[in-house]
Amino acid sequence: MNVIGSRPTGWWHDRPGAMQQLVHELDVLQDPVTVVFDGRPFDVQDAGDIDVRFASRSGRNAADDDIADLVAAAADPTELTVVTSDRELVARVRAHGVEIMGAKQFRERLDHG
Repeated sequence: MNVIGSRPTGWWHDRPGAMQQLVHELDVLQDPVTVVFDGRPFDVQDAGDIDVRFASRSGRNAADDDIADLVAAAADPTELTVVTSDRELVARVRAHGVEIMGAKQFRERLDHG
């Protein structure tokens, strides 16, 4: 959600639409991608090779907790990049040796190839 919220496009008027759009944009990346969304799960159309997940619970830091769990369970977390602008999540996953990329920087990468 940090990536979606990194620019004021009015995404909050159609949150599922913004999530769907992000998944389509992620499909151009060559690396395996997992995206974890907050909110009520829905069927994301044409997700391609993108691993789309929804937070396993509702509430504060729900998706962040799932992301931290994915990092901790990874065979080699140093091969992962976590995209977030949340300082607390950065602190939680950095201890595992992951690369961190800010949401705005990642958004620019998506927008400009």
